Amino acid sequence: MRAKKFDADFDAGKDITAALDLSTARRPAREQRRVNVDFPVWMVESLDREARRLGVTRQSIIKLWLAERLER
Repeated sequence: MRAKKFDADFDAGKDITAALDLSTARRPAREQRRVNVDFPVWMVESLDREARRLGVTRQSIIKLWLAERLER
């Protein structure tokens, strides 16, 4: 696909994923690193209740809350 056609298709909202090599795609500053954190039992239980209420995993709720706090 030529650059002009690629740009035109993208600008028109067409699906251009077939023209991309996603095997080497990266998300800058989004690399993952595993960390271990120990929480008291009451805190894990509270996290689990809130995660169930929202229909997400415990890990998701922790990530969401940390991200919100760090963006302040």
